Amino acid sequence: MEHIPSWIKKKIRVTDEYRSVVSIIRDLGLNTVCESAACPNIYECFGRKYATFMILGNVCTRACRFCGVGKGTPLPPDFNEADRIAEAVARLELRFVVVTSVTRDDLPDGGASVFSETVRAIRERNRKTAIEILIPDFNGRTASLDEVCRSGPDIISHNMETVPSLYASIRPRSSYRRSLDILAGIVQRNRPAKSGLMLGLGETNEEIFSAMEDVRNTGCSYLVLGQYLKPSRTAAPVRRYLRDEEFAIFARRGAEQGFRKVFAGTFFRTSYLAEQCLAD
Repeated sequence: MEHIPSWIKKKIRVTDEYRSVVSIIRDLGLNTVCESAACPNIYECFGRKYATFMILGNVCTRACRFCGVGKGTPLPPDFNEADRIAEAVARLELRFVVVTSVTRDDLPDGGASVFSETVRAIRERNRKTAIEILIPDFNGRTASLDEVCRSGPDIISHNMETVPSLYASIRPRSSYRRSLDILAGIVQRNRPAKSGLMLGLGETNEEIFSAMEDVRNTGCSYLVLGQYLKPSRTAAPVRRYLRDEEFAIFARRGAEQGFRKVFAGTFFRTSYLAEQCLAD
């Protein structure tokens, strides 16, 4: 049995707020990445009445070895989903919301139009709510990137996830270069960009520093560095567990590289405390 260090374990606390969020999600028939990806922060975030909504179903067309989301053949898009997410944002009284999706290689635009529809529905119903979208690579389609940028989210995230040497084993159907191009494209379209890396998959520190530099060179403003935690028995193994002092080293390097904000720590994920990006 794998030994998990004591500092990795997170307290589970089921509060009334947690139950309220779950009830709203169930009532509206929505998916969250918090649940589908077995996020360790779910009790804390739901307890603060935050949730990261996952559009376009809960079945992904890719088979990344780090991810806990189900893989296979997804159902057609649910075209009432955007309105239900806007309703959930209103019920939760969210002032900041993150919307992500599974990767939909089966759709001509990769789901870009559904992202746009969701952003617009949230804006129409919740005018004071800031919106971050966490997008897939859309197979590099510039028209899809144009579509999501035109919808006007406050921040657009696209995660690099890992270093180039691990792409073949961890993200076999993705491209490091293509993901960098997505980040650069976001910045070129005058939207703030954010990205994230998981640490502990077998990368070296020098590879992490180099990947951070690659991300910064796209013009990306925000970076998230978190500990990779195995979401299922069949997922890629954890190769090392980093301590707080190691994350602090990467955070300092990120500041030196010119990132506007670096979020680094064991439990940091792209959507965790995401509202702090705009808390200047």
